[in-house]
Amino acid sequence: MNTEKFTGIAEDYTVGRPSYADSFIDYLFTELGFTSETIIADIGCGTGKLTKQILDRGSFVYGVEPNEDMRSVAVKELIKYEKFTSVKGDASNTSLQDRSVDFVTAAQAFHWFNIYEFRSECKRIIKDNGKVILIWNSRDESDEVNKAIYTMNKKFCPNFKGFSGGIKKDDERIIEFFSGEYERLRFDNPLYYNKDTFISRCLSSSYSLKQGDKNYDEYISYAKCIFDKYSIDGILKIGNNTVAYIGNA
Repeated sequence: MNTEKFTGIAEDYTVGRPSYADSFIDYLFTELGFTSETIIADIGCGTGKLTKQILDRGSFVYGVEPNEDMRSVAVKELIKYEKFTSVKGDASNTSLQDRSVDFVTAAQAFHWFNIYEFRSECKRIIKDNGKVILIWNSRDESDEVNKAIYTMNKKFCPNFKGFSGGIKKDDERIIEFFSGEYERLRFDNPLYYNKDTFISRCLSSSYSLKQGDKNYDEYISYAKCIFDKYSIDGILKIGNNTVAYIGNA
């Protein structure tokens, strides 16, 4: 994994990236067994979007993140939580102790991992019967706004391979990781942006153009046109679901 892909965009990530569906967080605690005593390793935690939602419900979380910029923002955002520990590490080497966590989560991150090294690391750090939960905010690609955003990214961003790192429903990488044995769940999670937060969302992706890149100004102008075309009373709604894959490593 190239840990520098998100260097310089942590602030846009914090502003523009959404949290995960409240109904999904409810599921973790009411159905999957998360409690105030549960210990979670959130691998590739970024600026701590999912981490915060779990901490708010009272569990312990190791936020494992290799990128210095992203990790420093997570520490700043989550410093008030006594049950949060920031860890410099990655999916192949978390530096956590053997059998030290009850669950592993990876939100918007699995597509960056070496799946075999990640599976080995999960087996090492998870206690008996612990599960791995892979999570994405997955765009509704039938949504007209998402179609327009897709067209924009294809036009301007050479590194764009598709939303969610190109991960598809029941992607072969997910099947391989879980050896075909997993549960897939979907939770409605529509997103709402004003113009500034929408621009930050556009700039928060690893494939996004950065200031100084060729066509950057045109890219921003195009994004603003999308907002102006589809927003209602200054708010843009984007079709989105939180999707989770749950199983044993």
